[in-house]
Amino acid sequence: MNPSLQRYTGVAIALHWLIAAAILGTFLLGQYMTNLQLSPAKLKLYSYHKWIGVTIFLLVLVRIAWRLAHRPPLPPASMPAWQHSAASIAHFFLYALTLAIPVSGWLMSSASGFQVVYLGVVPIPDLLAKSKDAAEQLKQLHEALNWLMVLVVAMHVAAALKHHLMDRDDVLRRMLPFLKQRSAVK
Repeated sequence: MNPSLQRYTGVAIALHWLIAAAILGTFLLGQYMTNLQLSPAKLKLYSYHKWIGVTIFLLVLVRIAWRLAHRPPLPPASMPAWQHSAASIAHFFLYALTLAIPVSGWLMSSASGFQVVYLGVVPIPDLLAKSKDAAEQLKQLHEALNWLMVLVVAMHVAAALKHHLMDRDDVLRRMLPFLKQRSAVK
């Protein structure tokens, strides 16, 4: 098989889409819950948001370990070097943000005086003492990192669609479990 037509492993594909769905869900939840009036329901949503964030962090650690142990498919031979470099930079930012965003949320919770208790059972130690100023700065950082993630994900999706619709290569197909690869002969 042509190396550029190799697929990601099933584990890599599953982790990719599970993490993507969790990021989308927790981002939308975050946007919704911040506009609610203080209530028990709002506090419950904040707990769910934190739980999803911790889960994303853990899944990304597994994803990184998997990627280190399982080489991803090579880029298509037709892909210019600058696009391959851009893809590598984008992937670096995706991994960095999927780790930095949960950590910034954890730090914000610590500084706000609200300990994260994963799944309502496992208390995660606070990393900072309670500080209103630090909490506000970390809130701004957390929000900025999330909007940066939106930008990087939009570029990632646009690049995948460009490869699929314009370049007509298999870059997208090898990450979609329900699409078959095109034949190597055109």
